[in-house]
Amino acid sequence: MDRTVYLNGEWLPEADAKVSVFDRGFLFADAIYEVTAVIDGKLIAYPGHAARLRRSLDALGIPMPVGDDELLALHKEIARRNTIQEGLIYLQISRGAQDRDFVFPQDLAPTLVMFTQAKRVLDNPKWKTGLSLQTVPEGRWAQRQIKTVQLLYSSLMKTEAARKGYDDVLFVEDGYITEASSANFHIITTDGTLVTRDLSNALLHGITRGSILDLAQRAGLKAEERSFTVDETRSAAEAFITSASSFVMPVVSLDGHKIGDGTVGPTSRRLLEIYIEDQLQQGDAIAP
Repeated sequence: MDRTVYLNGEWLPEADAKVSVFDRGFLFADAIYEVTAVIDGKLIAYPGHAARLRRSLDALGIPMPVGDDELLALHKEIARRNTIQEGLIYLQISRGAQDRDFVFPQDLAPTLVMFTQAKRVLDNPKWKTGLSLQTVPEGRWAQRQIKTVQLLYSSLMKTEAARKGYDDVLFVEDGYITEASSANFHIITTDGTLVTRDLSNALLHGITRGSILDLAQRAGLKAEERSFTVDETRSAAEAFITSASSFVMPVVSLDGHKIGDGTVGPTSRRLLEIYIEDQLQQGDAIAP
């Protein structure tokens, strides 16, 4: 597929979209990214992603290169140019390019890149079977609430786990689960309570996570935001991860041990259904 890519104000064929070798995103992973899903020609949970993008940029002191209205217009335009009705829009903003130096000036011009990925988001076979996860030690940097492109440790751990037959990893720090390689993690206790890690710099403040908590309250499901251990997870009735691309993904085993009866649970299934229904109602249509 010869996609059209957006790069610093230009629409380019993907083969012609080039970023400087001196870009700090390339040299130092000094960059922020966001991924927005597209379903049925609508941007899913876009306001949350746009707000988190600004928070992450502010945390690193990178100026936002475009205004709010232009950013939304760019998302819609790149989807139209690549005829994306279902898939993902990836956006990345780096601090910009300079000769390699740990110390950076305050006046660098940020690099803004956007591209699309066509994907059948609503046809995920793992929704029916669930995921098998492996616990691994937490090894990422401390400021995980900032959505940076520093994903090497997550990539290495997930790749190693995949070679062992697992679908993903769960990071464990000081005996408590933080999150999966690129998703927030949640459990349903045997008394039907939804438990998710409380927000801090230990984990990404997931947009889908927040939506699920809101939907759970509206559905009358008790929810708690707190730390929880691997043992508590293994004894849970259900578990699932949430992310922008997989929405609500059931987890059926951890380190080879079944969670619940080892099948997709009814609460996880129901939360997925109402999340998709809710987001399709709220989604921002791409077509003019």
